[in-house]
Amino acid sequence: MDDFTFEYLPQRGITKETFKFYDCKTKVGIEGNPISVGFHYSASKATKVRLIGEKTFYWVGTSKPGLFGLDKFAAGSHKVVTITEGELDALSLYQVLRTPVVSVQSASSAVRDCSVDYEFLNSFERIYLAFDSDAPGREATQRVAKLFDYNKVFVVKFSNRKDANEYLQHGEADELRNIWHNSKKYLPETVISSLEEFHKILTQPHKEGFPYPFPTLNKMTYGIRTGETVLIKAPEKVGKTALMHSIEHHILKGTKDNVGSIYLEEDKRRHLQSLAGLELRKPVHLPDAGVSNAEICAALDNLLVTDDRLHIYSHFGSDDPDILLDTIRFLVTARSCRYIILDHITMAVSGLAGDDERRALEYLATRLEMMVKELDFALLMVSHVNDFGQTRGSHYLTKIADITIDAKRDTVHEDERERRTIHLSIPYNRFCSHTGPAGDIVFDDSTYVLTEETAPWLPTSPSVVPSITASTGTNITV
Repeated sequence: MDDFTFEYLPQRGITKETFKFYDCKTKVGIEGNPISVGFHYSASKATKVRLIGEKTFYWVGTSKPGLFGLDKFAAGSHKVVTITEGELDALSLYQVLRTPVVSVQSASSAVRDCSVDYEFLNSFERIYLAFDSDAPGREATQRVAKLFDYNKVFVVKFSNRKDANEYLQHGEADELRNIWHNSKKYLPETVISSLEEFHKILTQPHKEGFPYPFPTLNKMTYGIRTGETVLIKAPEKVGKTALMHSIEHHILKGTKDNVGSIYLEEDKRRHLQSLAGLELRKPVHLPDAGVSNAEICAALDNLLVTDDRLHIYSHFGSDDPDILLDTIRFLVTARSCRYIILDHITMAVSGLAGDDERRALEYLATRLEMMVKELDFALLMVSHVNDFGQTRGSHYLTKIADITIDAKRDTVHEDERERRTIHLSIPYNRFCSHTGPAGDIVFDDSTYVLTEETAPWLPTSPSVVPSITASTGTNITV
């Protein structure tokens, strides 16, 4: 005598009648305890067995690609068909809709299963995709939708629950029905069109820009924002690295955010000495500066406060663009760096020449800009320019930047102070369109500190230009 029976049992909000319609029986132990549920696949004549109370599945018989529930509905027998990611979800939606519902075997096999039974699915006027609301489900939706005419594909978007069965388990059959009826035509994730999505975007909190250490630059840019690329263009020997050090020190001093620093022409010791020197306002790298190693280390500790705030890319010279891209992605995603400083992008491909250099630069710049938008970090990068003021290697760099800052210095001027002055200007400003002169930054050779000589008021309304105190690290709401 068997120690178990097979019965149509209601469970997880699904009725006995629904289980019977799909011929899904529950294996019940001799003491009346349910053990597992079997889901029959007509194409392979195999059964997928789900253990009750667990997420474990196994097959009885040899499984083949294809859809569950296919044998319960004739091709084209109704105006619509719905595809779910799991068998229980198929039962759940059929129970509330009473229209054809089938299921793929899993999110990973969704395209394979739908391709095998393409003619059956395509025989309906509308195809509703009701996959789970998690990442695998969203990916499966995108991939399956491409199999069919987009005009006939609709997407069921679960809002409060992961899948259809969760709605039944919580007694929300009416809400599940309404969600299905309110399904929209499929749009790629790169396209939005609903008022709800527009409102969601418009009501997001304003981003706060962290100020530069130079007031005029702030008035013209509203600070440094994540999700934007700032390109600083400069000829050689202008002092671009000192400029980047000043910005980097200011970020570390005024925020608690992590910073990723990639200086391809500077060794690590000189870099750290520069940050400590800005903290002490002394050129600590010079042998006659009168600053001990202990004082330098203490200054750096005071600036960084803790481990794992500043991440220095340990490399010197040119590199494979993909290695650099992978490193930046790691710094942002794994080390939570909100600011990436790249000095300078031209050096990253300096081992190449001609069209190879141009293509590599354009590839690197394009991927960087996409990554900035995807991961929402601020990228400040430097590019050398040629004798005509154009970015070296490729003119494309200026096209992808959100803000472009030009830095110039007359290193042979007869006036000594002029030789120590970096003139900033902004030729392009996507955020607020302020362009033109952006301040004169003077280098103090006794402290090695850059400060703005003047801070002229911009010709804009005081209600538009924010009040900024750069030395306090005040954020600028934009």
